[in-house]
Amino acid sequence: MTDAEPTVLLRQEGAAGTLLLNRPRALNALDLPMIVQLDAAIGRLRDDPAVRLVLLEGAGGKAFCAGGDVRRVREQALAGDAAGVRAFFASEYAVNAAIATFSKPWISLIDGVCMGGGIGLSVHGSHRVVTEHALIAMPETAIALFPDVGTSYVLPRLPGALGKWLALTGARLRGAEAVEAGLATHFVTRDRLPALRAALLEGDAAAVERFAGAVPPGAIAAQRPAIDRCFGHATLAEIQAALAAEGTDWARAQSAILARMSPTSLAVTLELLHRGATRDLAGCLAMELALTAHVTSHPDFAEGVRAVLVDKDNAPRWAPVADVAGFFEPIAA
Repeated sequence: MTDAEPTVLLRQEGAAGTLLLNRPRALNALDLPMIVQLDAAIGRLRDDPAVRLVLLEGAGGKAFCAGGDVRRVREQALAGDAAGVRAFFASEYAVNAAIATFSKPWISLIDGVCMGGGIGLSVHGSHRVVTEHALIAMPETAIALFPDVGTSYVLPRLPGALGKWLALTGARLRGAEAVEAGLATHFVTRDRLPALRAALLEGDAAAVERFAGAVPPGAIAAQRPAIDRCFGHATLAEIQAALAAEGTDWARAQSAILARMSPTSLAVTLELLHRGATRDLAGCLAMELALTAHVTSHPDFAEGVRAVLVDKDNAPRWAPVADVAGFFEPIAA
């Protein structure tokens, strides 16, 4: 990639509209220009009768999309640029909504890292194809954000307490595990991707079914009873008590993970998923957008991004909030 190349490449190949996230040095993380390009591309692909399906991929061989450009959001938040922060999230969530209502098959080929904003570009589409190299996660609580991009709608609708476990701990799922959990729809080995891609260019989304391999019950199924027992509670205190009572190495590992996360973010996330369980996707995205203003202006967000992504010392100093109800209040325009 040269500096002159677009960070989103739109092509028509056969009967498919293909989109390539083309920012490999940043693991295809989404910045505002990329989001704007995606929005424009969705409009063109939606209205083009020659396009029978959309194929979304990530460049570079390491990542589909590692998330949103939260370092830039942190800079805007520290500068008091609330309008800039809102513009980023509003534009991103509009793209998520457009994918969810897209009238043609939206097929994501996920071969590498897919986190945060990458999940937002894929999970609302019709097909989420993962390989053995896919790595799926919503790791927002580590940086004092929250699971967004419409996952406040998706996560509460996963089986049992899986969504709550994924949201609170940022657990990372390999390809087959993501299918087991319900975040991905099909598993195709990396060596079969070129042939699948060629078949999709003919415009028949059913090709995914022909290339996909069966995913037998594995790690997720084995851990489901413990996940449901420990993470099926309404409060963080109850979850922590259940993990302590479980008394296994797995439970102790989950407790240690939760202890590293922003306490405020954990509380916000629990409330968000509780509310998201009774709202449609549009309502969830609106709720998330309002929440971004409160969360990014709280000191924990800048501190979490600093500790994980800027200084990378992984030693955040949190400033917990006793009651997060105010985070869900609307902010006057």
